[in-house]
Formats: sequence, C-alpha cells, structure tokens
Amino acid sequence: MGTRESIAKKIAWISVWSNILLTLGKMVIGWYSHSDAVFADGIHSAADVFASVIVLLVIKIANKPADKEHPYGHGKAEVIVSGIVGILLLFVAIYIVYEGITGFFHPIETPNILAMWIAIFSYIFKEILYRSSMKVAKAQNSKAIEAIAFDHKADIVASIAAAIGVLLSILGDKFGISLLLYGDKVASIFVAFLIFRISKEMLSEAFNILLERNIDLETLQDFVAIISNFQDVKRIDKIRARDHGHYILVDLRISIDHNKTIKEGHDLAREIKLALMDKYDNIQEVLIHLNPYYAQVEEEK
Repeated sequence: MGTRESIAKKIAWISVWSNILLTLGKMVIGWYSHSDAVFADGIHSAADVFASVIVLLVIKIANKPADKEHPYGHGKAEVIVSGIVGILLLFVAIYIVYEGITGFFHPIETPNILAMWIAIFSYIFKEILYRSSMKVAKAQNSKAIEAIAFDHKADIVASIAAAIGVLLSILGDKFGISLLLYGDKVASIFVAFLIFRISKEMLSEAFNILLERNIDLETLQDFVAIISNFQDVKRIDKIRARDHGHYILVDLRISIDHNKTIKEGHDLAREIKLALMDKYDNIQEVLIHLNPYYAQVEEEK
C-alpha cells in the first residue's frame, strides 16, 4: 500500500507543478497574444492544478486498509475524486463556451503566432504526461491517477484545437479571408466541447461505481468459467461483483452436494476464492454462500 500511495503522490505532484507552469504560460501568452483559445486552455490547466491537489489530499485516504467503520475499505474515495474532477471539467467547459460565444460580439483581434507555439508545446508536454500517467494508472489500478491522466488527455485535445484555431486566424488575416478570423473563437468553443466529453465520461463512470453497478459482463463471465472448473460446484446460483475504486468485491452463491461437510464446503470456497484472486490481483474479497444441492430434486424438475 505504501508503494502504491507514494507512486500516486509522485504522479499527482508532477501534475501539479507542470499544470502550474502551463497555466501561467498559456494565460499570460494567451492574453498577450489576443488568443481566446489559448487563454481558455490556460483556464483549463488552472482547473487541472486544483484537481491534482484534490487527488493528493485523497490518495492517503483511498489507500487506507479496511477498519471497523469501513469494513469494505476506502477505495471509493478515489471514485469520489474522479467525480469531483469531472464536475470541475464540466464547469470549465461551460465557462469556455460562454467566453467563446461572447467573443463573437467584440472586435476581432488576430492572435500572435506565439500563441500557436505555446499550444504546440503544451500538446507535446501533455502527451508525454498522459501516456506516463495512464500507464501507472493501469499498473496500479488507480481511479485517482486515471483522473489525472484524463485531465492531461483533455489538455492534449484542447491544445491541438487552440493551435489550429490560432493558425486559421493568422491565415485569415494574412490572406484577407474574414471567415477564418473567427478560427480562434470557434477553436475555444471546440475545446469546451472536447472537455465536456471527457467530463461526461468521468462522471458516468464515477456515478456507476458509486451506484455499485455490476462489473463488465466479459469479466463476470470469466469469473463464471473459473468457478465452473470446480467439479464440486453443481450450480452457480448467483454471482455479482462491484468496483470499489482500485479493487473489486465479489459476491457468490453456489450449490454443492447436500451431504458435504462444513469443512469440505469451507475448503471448496477457499479454493474458489484463491483461484479468482490468483488470476485477478485487483480482487480484494470474495464472499461465498453455499446452498445445498439435491440431485434427485433437480432431476424431478
């Protein structure tokens, strides 16, 4: 747990400092270069700083072991963080749309090419951070680090759109194409749309986990296949599993011969639990309820 927590903190701190630098760079250059798209991207990076700080505050809680008051652990703290970041990105998207639309009603100022270069730099830098963060998120099965990675992903698409918008505005001014002058404004709205999509994805996942939706059908069917390999399991009466942040909890009801002893039933349940946990290292607990199986009754049915 300590290693997992330290890795998550390292990723979060990298995100905090990189986003602070990008926030200052994009907002200052965006304002100086008269680029709404780059300035909006800077606001998004400022929101990322806040999101990364939230992750830092919650990581320690999420990695705490189960206790008397929280017998299922604290994993959902990461899911809550993911939801908070999603809401934050939603508000950022709304703000950027508002600023972009109102920009159409003001005199158009052609952005400086410096704005395009900072957007390109942001794209390259964020692409590196996204790939490294997502790799760690998958390795650690961490929703908190995944939220940071999605933040970087939102910056990637936002920076690309901002760079294109600035370039179109500059070309419109150079060649006298008035329609292209609005490229920067349109780009800022497109940035908002991309951020909204990522926000929606994060909120949807967090909402489903908090409502304890069953895990994906493919994984559940694989659980069934593993359990069915045990000959003493006569029938799987019920199986369900819920995502609890960076780990999974499995509830299982199986039928075994009614004449099995309590010890035999206990040993079988333990073997099934170990088999599932051996293949899926993110399974933290498997709760198994045993039902009596009567072969004659089943045949009469």
